[in-house]
Amino acid sequence: MVKIVHLDFDAERPSLGDDERWLFVEQSEEGLFYGSGGSWKPSGEWVGYGSLAENDTDLDRAITAARKWADRYDVPTIWVFASNCD
Repeated sequence: MVKIVHLDFDAERPSLGDDERWLFVEQSEEGLFYGSGGSWKPSGEWVGYGSLAENDTDLDRAITAARKWADRYDVPTIWVFASNCD
């Protein structure tokens, strides 16, 4: 199960090692929510995540899309940086 960690949009990014799987959802100044991340396939090949424009318009959509990718590639945490985090 993927853990979602909400932080204020200007919070310091976590310090992650080169061998760690990661996924960020970040709010832009325009109010969009861009996702980016990195992990490995079972074969050991690196795979990257970049959100699709249709998922960037809403925080819930951005997190839902990111969670699907994180589940597929065993990313344990999605770090969300947005001004309206609770």
